[in-house]
Amino acid sequence: MEISVLTLFPEIFHSYMGVSIMKRAVERGIVDFSVHNLRDYTHDRHRTVDDYPYGGGPGMVLKPGPVSEAVDAIKADGRETLTILLSAGGRLFTQKMAEDFSREGRRLLFIAGRYEGVDERVAIGVADMELSIGDYVLTGGELPALVIIDALVRLMPGALGDEASAEEESFAWGILDYPHYTRPPEWKGMRVPDMLLSGNHKEIARWRRKEALRKTLRMRPELIEREKDRLTEEDRKLIIEIKEEGYGRD
Repeated sequence: MEISVLTLFPEIFHSYMGVSIMKRAVERGIVDFSVHNLRDYTHDRHRTVDDYPYGGGPGMVLKPGPVSEAVDAIKADGRETLTILLSAGGRLFTQKMAEDFSREGRRLLFIAGRYEGVDERVAIGVADMELSIGDYVLTGGELPALVIIDALVRLMPGALGDEASAEEESFAWGILDYPHYTRPPEWKGMRVPDMLLSGNHKEIARWRRKEALRKTLRMRPELIEREKDRLTEEDRKLIIEIKEEGYGRD
């Protein structure tokens, strides 16, 4: 897969993509990653990318010209490209989108905005879609771009090394992940649940599913409602047990 990013701060991406899972994905050829500096597509001595908003108001707005020219230059190789503008007003990014992107045959090109925003004509005439990672305001689109890139790259075959890791994480089942424990078996008076020390893999699997459901009911009950058609008969029995036992800590 080819992933490109258009940004005013390339160093943010070079740093993140140079470590851990992202670095291994690049080294293994799973991802071909490139980052492009928006200022390289300006034509004045100050490399100006922003200007005052029409109609007045605080802040500066990214100009459409440099963004459009940059996108055209990146797409000049003829590769089919899906251009994504990171925007607080965009569609909410989900795990399902991460799964879809991880199988995307087109190059993904992320536009990371800054300042007060990006000229609306970029959203209308340059980007194919707008995405947001949540209902809050960030300084720029770099963090959202990295969040989306991280979420989709880790789903690509070979990125994690252990494919089961991606399959068992939060939201991969549509619900939250089960609790995890490691050594020592007791720490500050808190013990690892006996079931995890039992060696009974069938019962451990049932315990994990039950605790995943319990955590979801406690923290994100709307996910249970959203996934109700995918719940198995065993899940429904576990939910009844959980409701009788209680949801656990607040």
